[in-house]
Amino acid sequence: MQLIDGKKISSDILDEISLQVKELKALGKKVPHLAAVLVGDDGASQTYVAAKVKACERVGFDSTLVRLPDSTSEKELLEVVSGLNTNSDIDGYIVQMPLPKHINEQKIIESISPEKDVDGFHPQNVGKMALNLPTYLPATPYGIIQLLKRYTIPTEGKHCVVIGRSNIVGSPMSILMARNSNPGNCTVTLCHSKTSNLKEHTLQADIIIVKEGAVVIDVGITRVASTETKSGFKLLGDVKFDEVAPKCSYITPVPGGVGPMTIASLLMNTLLAVNSKN
Repeated sequence: MQLIDGKKISSDILDEISLQVKELKALGKKVPHLAAVLVGDDGASQTYVAAKVKACERVGFDSTLVRLPDSTSEKELLEVVSGLNTNSDIDGYIVQMPLPKHINEQKIIESISPEKDVDGFHPQNVGKMALNLPTYLPATPYGIIQLLKRYTIPTEGKHCVVIGRSNIVGSPMSILMARNSNPGNCTVTLCHSKTSNLKEHTLQADIIIVKEGAVVIDVGITRVASTETKSGFKLLGDVKFDEVAPKCSYITPVPGGVGPMTIASLLMNTLLAVNSKN
């Protein structure tokens, strides 16, 4: 069993981006500028956005954080999005999810300019991804693809089982793994809450879960109370790591697996946004 070290790979990617930013500066070209909109005070969202700001500092990006109260109306948020769409200095931005319940998330996603949608959630970018056209890929699936690629994990002809059909991870992941590309060219089974024989599918999988020698990518993350850490909590994935790891050829840990790759992918998309204009 080999541990897939997302922390190391994401650090390598950030170093690569940093070098490219230095080249842009040396040529007198624009430095990438990534913005994030945070509505409310969700703890996990604040932690995630803070990590994005820190990553921007590390690679030399300009960054802007727009903080809005939980009471922000949908109309007010749409006005903020419109301002970011027309701000020529900002190359890409994200609206951090989840949003307060009184705001329609899909409406906000569709109002983001596709050219600045570095989260890869806009329907136009999702459509391009499905057609294997150049576009911004959703950050978490993009990060998983990078892990598979940089560990040279063979995917062609493999049976990939994706558990969960969310628009953020599951559905795009199934599309990417089936595409005629590398990584890709898998036979994909997409399981979800209505799948009646989940165990049968997972036992047959070459990639994801859980056959002897399978490659397991754990995207789940749950914060649980713990007396073992200073913070009073620890992070767990969806996979019972200690039980599953001995059966695998490769597995991602939680934390330190897919999570850091999501942020690295977001910065890769922002760099792409700048390079497409230079």
